[in-house]
Amino acid sequence: MERLEKLLGRLDYTVVQGSTDIEVTELVYDSRKVKPGCLFVCIKGTAVDGHTFASEAAGKGARAILVQEDVEAPQDVTVVKVADSRYGLALLSCAWFHYPAEKLKVIGVTGTKGKTTTTYMVKSILENAGYKVGLIGTIEAIIGDKVIPADHTTPESWYVQSYFQQMVEAGCQCVVMEVSSQGLMMHRTAGIPFEIGIFTNIEPDHIAPGEHSSFEEYMRCKGLLFRQCRIGIVNVDDKHWQDVLEGHTCALETFGFSEGADLRAKEPKLVQRKGYLGVSYQAQGLVNCPIEVDVPGKFSIYNSLTAIAICRHFDVSTEDMKKALKEAKVKGRIERVKVSDDFTLMIDYAHNAMSLESLLTTLKEYEPARLVCLFGCGGNRSKLRRYEMGEVSGRLADLTVITSDNPRFEEPQAIIEDIKVGISKTDGRYVEIADRKEAIRYVIANGQPGDVIVLAGKGHEDYQEIKGKKYPMDERVLIQEVLQELRQTDKQ
Repeated sequence: MERLEKLLGRLDYTVVQGSTDIEVTELVYDSRKVKPGCLFVCIKGTAVDGHTFASEAAGKGARAILVQEDVEAPQDVTVVKVADSRYGLALLSCAWFHYPAEKLKVIGVTGTKGKTTTTYMVKSILENAGYKVGLIGTIEAIIGDKVIPADHTTPESWYVQSYFQQMVEAGCQCVVMEVSSQGLMMHRTAGIPFEIGIFTNIEPDHIAPGEHSSFEEYMRCKGLLFRQCRIGIVNVDDKHWQDVLEGHTCALETFGFSEGADLRAKEPKLVQRKGYLGVSYQAQGLVNCPIEVDVPGKFSIYNSLTAIAICRHFDVSTEDMKKALKEAKVKGRIERVKVSDDFTLMIDYAHNAMSLESLLTTLKEYEPARLVCLFGCGGNRSKLRRYEMGEVSGRLADLTVITSDNPRFEEPQAIIEDIKVGISKTDGRYVEIADRKEAIRYVIANGQPGDVIVLAGKGHEDYQEIKGKKYPMDERVLIQEVLQELRQTDKQ
């Protein structure tokens, strides 16, 4: 139970009817969860408008309703109006959970790429230094020993504040979270006093109906984080960084390869050993020490620089940083799975042409004997993505294995045919094997010394969606099953 007047303490509002001097039993924004005595927040969404459920909520016993548009409600129900009910929900959620973010050091990471890997690197470094760290991101939320699978990169504000409260109760001192442009635009992070905000990079993405209307709006939304944090740490190599940071109110630090960066990467080198791909470099400026990261590619240098730039504010020693960066692993982000001493196999979430091109270009720099790319495309999604991914793989991989991803309500073979349209624009060799496990068996059984094999598209996902139902399918499990079956075959 909380007093409505107290919950509204940090909001500008108008009382349309009733009194705020009342107790409410719960804070609810889904009309299906309305219970007697609750405060119901009417959210205006792209598909559903919560204001249309105001009368229904009152009928179910809601004691108060928060709105941004006029609604009709019985006289015994308090109606409070605000300019934006999503923003209202965020600040009400902060109050409902007793402002848990104020008891944590909150680190927010935004950017087109690198958010997920950076958050796990930061978590790894801080935990190595003895901190207890919570995480909220694209893959999952981690609260102590509890892991909650994610539906959104940045959850709705009620859930963010609920997670923060649980982290405080679990003894966490800090939390690192991915902050999406959608999350910022929809006020899911409103009211959070970020200690540090991070900008990794930005590229034209998420520009579509229901997302962002233009690249300029996308940049503006990313920039909102830097009006809400104490310290901003930015990638000075990104050509748009000043546009994103326009109007910032935070102290600034920079990182990158540029001479003018506060934290710089010098002498970058590709590291290649048997079954191992990584990078090394010399960190200079705010931190001075040699660094090696057990993840290939230039973007790994950026991700690790970001993590170092953050963790220096927590008085982490360079030795702890170096040790943690060697151990940081992210499920489904260039995740190496040991299957052979002769070749390297990796799992990655790359599921569009931009991310696949970045991944394959990175792996080609290591000059593998062959670069083998296994992927499929999702059903009931753009055919253009299939053409583009087919063309990228055909151009960059020595062999493409076209298989199934999440066919949803389409036939897997129809999706494969679309991918082949893209590959046909190149000279790339390919085979098609619709069953993903059989495709994985093929690449493992036919792996050659020096190959780098990447299974793209599924990453951290542990299911396959077919005709409206999700079936368990984890590529790590499939790989182990294939290895066991191949060993049994060899014994016969």
